Parts: sequence; structure tokens; C-alpha cells
Amino acid sequence: MRVLTVNPGSSSLKLSLLEEEKLLERAQVPTGSAEEEARALAETLRRMPVPDAVGLRFVHGGPGYRGPVLIDEAVTERLHELADLAPLHQPLSLRALKEVRRLLPHVPAVACFDTAFHAELPEAAATFPLPAEWRERFGLRRYGFHGLSHAHAVRRAGQLLSADPAALRLVVCHLGAGASLAAVAGGRSVDTTMGFTPADGLVMATRPGSLDPGLLTWLLRHGVTGEELAEAVVHRSGLTALAGTGDMRRIEQRAAEGDDRARLALEVYLHRLCALIAAMTAALGGLDVLVFTGGVGEHDAHVRRQVTERLGYLGLEVDERANEAAHGDAEITRPGAAVRTLVVTSREDLEIAAGVRRVLLS
Repeated sequence: MRVLTVNPGSSSLKLSLLEEEKLLERAQVPTGSAEEEARALAETLRRMPVPDAVGLRFVHGGPGYRGPVLIDEAVTERLHELADLAPLHQPLSLRALKEVRRLLPHVPAVACFDTAFHAELPEAAATFPLPAEWRERFGLRRYGFHGLSHAHAVRRAGQLLSADPAALRLVVCHLGAGASLAAVAGGRSVDTTMGFTPADGLVMATRPGSLDPGLLTWLLRHGVTGEELAEAVVHRSGLTALAGTGDMRRIEQRAAEGDDRARLALEVYLHRLCALIAAMTAALGGLDVLVFTGGVGEHDAHVRRQVTERLGYLGLEVDERANEAAHGDAEITRPGAAVRTLVVTSREDLEIAAGVRRVLLS
């Protein structure tokens, strides 16, 4: 079965055509206006063989979707209803779905959800201490995100270490413009840093991560509107608020040159990251493997070194040469270290394609 995977991002649609796990073709369509994107997508698909099925990444599946699902009109309507839970991502996926339906009307399409990997979080990890009537009425719980990336990282870690992932205690660090951690035991997510929406947890490029809820209600009482707050939390916070940019490479360069704002941004980022990795190990009762993935996790040796040095008390040590040279999937553990450290290329397309095959071939 040839599966076209569609992974919408803030700057492009990532397209992969796969047969089993063999990559046949890959392309990126820049996101712009709906009209420009539609034209570029149509041109790209004309150059590709017609797929047997399409898999689309959706960030939020809400309480109803705990695994991949064949898209019909009812599913599409429900996906629209969930858009306000992931306003940075869900509308892009819906727009991509509309165009794929138009361009490939007879090809079945499957929605694959980032929240699905965390659907079986233990109640203690998933439950917010908020009034029961709110939790029941609005479906309030910790959903978790980046599940497609976390799932691939866990599977690939097992392959790299020649071990059964279910026998390992892993913390997976998906570090990119959006960032989250997952604590994985028995092959399942048992804790994660993102919550009801993808704004929670780590400091990100434009999102703040965890905040004092009293601070937010204080702002609302002192003249900041709900719309202003929502816009700032999604687009104007995180590293951008601290350093004026969400680009970690630029921040590190400026910090090395003595820029105080960039230096503070980097320290805030690392402080939160290390604190929450440690929290994930508490959920696991220890740590066997630390995995870095995502744009920053895969390419930023400085962040990896800082994290492992600061968390050395957990048994983390990396080989400096291996860390600097890491490209693609690699182990960077220093010989003799108690905890293994890996770098894994994020391959959400492989998880999407696997989800499509489970739905259509089962």
C-alpha cells in the first residue's frame, strides 16, 4: 500500500510517499494564503504517483479519538469543533484535508492524532484538580501532544539498543518550535508535559509553557482581554518574548556574543527543560534512556550537552565527540554511563503511514 502522509507545520506542508517503510518521494509545500497553498499542493501531487491512501496529522483528537480514524463527514465536523484547542495547528490540518479531498476525491483519508499516544495516561497524570462539573462538561484532562514523534522515538530507541522498548524507562525530549517531554514505561506514555492544549509545559519558540494560573486571571482582571491573552500565549511568548526570536541558533549565537536577553532566554529554556526531565523520571521511578528528537533535539549539540551535564546526577554522560558529530539516528552515551542517551530523527510520517495501514487493512 502506497501511503501519502501530510504533516502540516507553521511554514510548510511536509509530504511523504511511503510503501511500507520505504520512502518513495518527499516534498514540502510552503504555507501561505489558502490559494497559494492549494496551487502549490496541486502541482506537487501531479508530479507524484497517485497514492492508495492518505494520512493526515492532526494535533488534537479531543476525548473521542484515541487512535487513527477514517475521515468521513461526521469526523470532519468533529475535527472542526476541536480547532480552538490547538489554534496554531488544527486549522492548517483542516485546510490541508480540504485540498486533499478536492485533489484526490476517491482516495481514502485517515486522521492520525498526536494526542493518541497519551490516551492511556494514568488518571493521576491526566486529571486536573479542577471542579468536577467543569472536567465533565468540557472534557478537561491532560491530553499530551507530539505523540506521533514520541511513538517513533520509542520504537527507534528499541531498535538502536537492540532492546524491547517495553522493558525500558525512557524520557523522550521532542524539542522544536513546539516542545514536549514524554515519560514512557512498558511502551506507553505515563506522563507528559503538554496538557489540555499544546501551550503547556516547556518553554517554546512562541509559547510560554507552564504558567501560574493566578497570573493569567490577574491579567484578565487588569484589562487584558481574553482575545489578547490567547493571541499572546500562542504567538508572542516563550523564547520570542524573552529574546525577540524563537530561533535557538540565533539565540545561542547572541548569547555567546554577550547579549543579556539571549543569555537569559537560553537559561530560562534550559532551567525548565532540566526541571521537567527530572520530573518525568519521578513518574518512571528511574531512567534507562534519554532520547532527543525534533529540530533542536536532533541538531543542537550545545543543548544536549547542557542538559546531560546538569542532570549528571541521574547517571547521564555523553561522549563529547559523539555528541558533536551526531547526525541522524545516533547513540551519544559516554562509555560506562548508567543511562543511555540517543539522538533520533523525528519521523512522524512513518507513524502516520502505520496508522493508515492499521485502519484500512485491519
